[in-house]
Amino acid sequence: MKQAFRAAILTLLAMAGTMSAADTETTYDILSFSDLDGWERDDHGAALAAFLETCGDLRDPDWASLCSVARETSDARAFFELFFRPVLIGDGADGLFTGYFEPELEGSTYPTPRFRYPLYRMPEEARDIRPWLTRRDILTTGVMEGRGLEIAWVDDPVELFFLQIQGSGRIRLPDGRHLRVGYGGANGQPYRSIGKELIEQGTFQPHEVSAQRIKSWVRTNPLEGEELLFRNPSYVFFREVNEVPPEKGPLGAMNRSITPLRSIAVDPAYTPLGAPVWIEKGGNGPMHRLMIAQDTGAAIKGAQRADIFFGMGDQAGRLAGRLKDPGRLVVLLPIQRAYALLPESLL
Repeated sequence: MKQAFRAAILTLLAMAGTMSAADTETTYDILSFSDLDGWERDDHGAALAAFLETCGDLRDPDWASLCSVARETSDARAFFELFFRPVLIGDGADGLFTGYFEPELEGSTYPTPRFRYPLYRMPEEARDIRPWLTRRDILTTGVMEGRGLEIAWVDDPVELFFLQIQGSGRIRLPDGRHLRVGYGGANGQPYRSIGKELIEQGTFQPHEVSAQRIKSWVRTNPLEGEELLFRNPSYVFFREVNEVPPEKGPLGAMNRSITPLRSIAVDPAYTPLGAPVWIEKGGNGPMHRLMIAQDTGAAIKGAQRADIFFGMGDQAGRLAGRLKDPGRLVVLLPIQRAYALLPESLL
């Protein structure tokens, strides 16, 4: 019986592709919906609409059957309460919420004196050699030049750096058209926070760091700013995204459009992509609502770590850039899968 039970858990986890069976520090607590602060006041219909964007791509039988039911439901709250159980997953770290957005940069499909900083496609050797060259090597050795890897050129290297952090964005062309780009791969080097670098060197206190403050400092100190950007060895390549209309959100990790203030980026080692996630974000402007885990990020690591998608453009960027708040996230898992995570002693 014990061996059969353990085998069932391992099978479920392997199918979900979410948690390591060897990770003994991970904890799972099943909650009730009454434990979710503000659950009854949320717009569950908006969360269901976001869930439907990606649930059709979930191939596991548990999720596929729930997606079929979701398409026919007329009561979103009842759907989530009937078929899911809230699971608080912990790894010993406190909860942390940050924000991200889809930036919009000024650019051109050919270089000009104004537009001279290229967005690159991923070269083939970068796919085969892991890790590949560092950011400094890519931008200073000429390894990318003359190969036709440029997608577009923009006018601001600082905005381009932050576009790489966001992973997707739109380029406004001189004729008014937009070119959308998405994540096309990375060089395999570790991500290093330049905000943390500025704190460690005494430039800012932790509470002072935001995307806008960092951008301003780099532009005011161009030589030191360039060196600061090089200290993050990670480098992101792009691809053109033509399948998403301009009015919809960018593609997330599931290759579907994500929804402002209903999609989050998570660590898929703990949270299944496509799963509903209840968030309780504290700090300035508390946010308690049901989101959908539809994206990932290089800096999003841990069971209680999430990045909230705020939308497109400058206003979304200002809101996302200053967000760094505590809280907790609770994953909604199909009932059978949720109870399979409990220790034997509680069954």
